[in-house]
Amino acid sequence: MMLALTAGRVGTGFLGRRLVALVTPSSATVARHGHGDVSQAADMSKPMYCDRVDTPLPDKAYKDELSAADKSLKQKEKGPWNQLTKEEKIALYRLMFRQTYPEMKQTTSEWKTVMGGVFIFLGLTGLVVLWQSIYVYPPRPRTFDSEWQAKQIQRMLDMRMNPVEGLSAKWDYEKGQWK
Repeated sequence: MMLALTAGRVGTGFLGRRLVALVTPSSATVARHGHGDVSQAADMSKPMYCDRVDTPLPDKAYKDELSAADKSLKQKEKGPWNQLTKEEKIALYRLMFRQTYPEMKQTTSEWKTVMGGVFIFLGLTGLVVLWQSIYVYPPRPRTFDSEWQAKQIQRMLDMRMNPVEGLSAKWDYEKGQWK
């Protein structure tokens, strides 16, 4: 069942058609697994139906098996189209295609699920990082404190370290401030 949901979301591209074909039963080969499950493989040499915006005409019609009403409607289709009602034209369209272009282009709210999953993942990651900073990592070294760094800079100035191009070259010793 989960593979069927995944195949439906993959789309109708090459991979999506292959996954849907693996999930949907067909009259091809049947294999038995250890628990008595029956798996049926689809014949990939046969044309498949898919709704895609970039492919206006699918390989085959949406409905393969027509009912008696559908067959009579198909016979009526061969006559003049101005005698068909709007409902009959829509029914004929639905025999050939599952969705219209506006239905295919209609946005879904799946992005909300994806963004929710991303935020949940980021929140859990943040909790793991917080837990690690409290219980796993050692305390920060004293050299990161601002007091320690100020003392180190003062020590370097007192020792006149690198007076040509370094830190001491940027210190005015007469005024006691940075140049």
